[in-house]
Amino acid sequence: MQRIVLLLLVSFVLFSCGSAKPKITTKKTKNTQAAVSKKAAVSPLVKKIITNAKAYEGVRYKYGGTTKKGMDCSGLIHTAFKEEQIELPRISREMATHGNWIDLKKVQEGDLLFFATKKGSRKVNHVGLVTSARVGQVEFIHSSTSKGVIISNLAEKYWYFAFVQARRVL
Repeated sequence: MQRIVLLLLVSFVLFSCGSAKPKITTKKTKNTQAAVSKKAAVSPLVKKIITNAKAYEGVRYKYGGTTKKGMDCSGLIHTAFKEEQIELPRISREMATHGNWIDLKKVQEGDLLFFATKKGSRKVNHVGLVTSARVGQVEFIHSSTSKGVIISNLAEKYWYFAFVQARRVL
């Protein structure tokens, strides 16, 4: 149900017929100030893990890979965390059982996103690491079979519909 509401909201924002010029307001209410102050600062450890993962950007996809010669999705995440002496399972479906489940609206940098990319299946078989999280814009780094290690946006139709859950391991 939440996915349908979120999809409708995203669709409305993307496809609404409105002015092409953005509306700029400078007035801040108490509620918006409170919302801004609630955003957690990104820890140095999370920044380092994201930097580790980004170091593999552009590396080709290789099933079972964990090096610059080739990476698969779980290999990328496993390696980025391992470089900071944090052990995670090597397989995405096992990673999906670690840490705490979090609501998509509360996703932060360093959280893991899990996907089911096989048609007709809801079993986790893909993972990405959140690199940027703003309202309506969640970017994550992962290794795709077609493009290798890249940064994608959860708002992309393919990833939005494949999304299964988000987890915080730190």
